[in-house]
Amino acid sequence: MTSMAYSKIVVAVDGSSTSDLALGEAIRVAAPGGATVLALYVVDTGTPMFDAGYYDPSQLQKAFVESGQRALQAASQRLAAAGVAHETRLVTEAPVPGDMGASINEAARQWGADLLVIGTHGRRGVRRLVLGSVAEAVLRQSTMPVLLVRGEAKAD
Repeated sequence: MTSMAYSKIVVAVDGSSTSDLALGEAIRVAAPGGATVLALYVVDTGTPMFDAGYYDPSQLQKAFVESGQRALQAASQRLAAAGVAHETRLVTEAPVPGDMGASINEAARQWGADLLVIGTHGRRGVRRLVLGSVAEAVLRQSTMPVLLVRGEAKAD
């Protein structure tokens, strides 16, 4: 597989160290062939489950949007420093509400991507069942090649 096989690469970013590794891999794949990279942040619109009498969902939404803006700004700076043609996109209205994996796939499809890069924490067992895996959902539902980038292992 050569980098020239891809001309439009989407990388899902969220500001985490794992998504930073995925961004680095997207740059590594894109740079030699002159591919364009879309740094994508999809705001999680799932309904949070809080055991509290009241919370203001608009404040939570605002915090997610601000976090996304910071993640995209950092990604843009890194892509520019690497000399990679790029765009950024903050998706505030998830194409598939409550399903981050499907929303990432749909945003990538709408942009015309031919490769999707996403970081994974590599959780196993009960931790994966409890926390779920956006990367796994992306992989299961994708209609395009997906490059999973494993995050650094952390002690439990």
